[in-house]
Amino acid sequence: MTFLSFLLAFLAAFAAGLINAVAGGGTLVSFPVLMALGLPPVAANVTNTVALCPGYFGGIFAQRKDFSGQKKRLFAILPLSILGGIAGGLILLNTREKAFNGIVPYLILLACLLLAIQVPVKKWMQLRSSKTHSTSIKRIGAALLLFLASVYGGYFGAGVSVIVIAILGLIYDDSLTSLNVLKQAISFSINISAAIYFSFSGKVDWIFALVMMLGAVIGGLMGGRFASRIKPGVLRWIVIIVGCIAALIYLITET
Repeated sequence: MTFLSFLLAFLAAFAAGLINAVAGGGTLVSFPVLMALGLPPVAANVTNTVALCPGYFGGIFAQRKDFSGQKKRLFAILPLSILGGIAGGLILLNTREKAFNGIVPYLILLACLLLAIQVPVKKWMQLRSSKTHSTSIKRIGAALLLFLASVYGGYFGAGVSVIVIAILGLIYDDSLTSLNVLKQAISFSINISAAIYFSFSGKVDWIFALVMMLGAVIGGLMGGRFASRIKPGVLRWIVIIVGCIAALIYLITET
């Protein structure tokens, strides 16, 4: 490990924290950088999850007043997301490096797709706001989907917030602003539960993780401060392009 390696890890986490605060998808920047620095795929994913977790505190703290009206829903939903996050982490840690290595580019491309459909999903959510409440059967199905989304979040995580906000739209008829508060809490709980589980796995590269935590926090604060000056759409498409390029390079080099 060299100073340059730590600097690149710091800058990648800074960028990821800023991107997560503005548009989402920061993992698509930091995860490939960790792999390029020589970490095995599973260790890179685990380290990345742990490292970026502190960056989510900024968004949660900024919306803390909005959570008071969502306590009942949060208590109903959070157990599913926490269990799903841990389950995803368990599956990841029991996935062989070679197997995970083979699906990495497809996970990155899936995350790029999720980011690409983020705006259409939000428009669909706004159209649903005038419709009737979901039936109990639909809610049970949506709860199962939420658990599966949480498993994906614990396993890889990039783009999970897009899945979560769409599922919340199936469960509740509410404003996009209100559902976004729930989405923030669920995404955070998925990441933090997986990160805590990973912390005891022996797979975390703690030197990289600590350096990246600092970068993610600073990036998150900067992103929150300057969010109004940055166009989320432009940033999101930059992340999508970077992610697609990283996935294609990975596919070419591994074949």
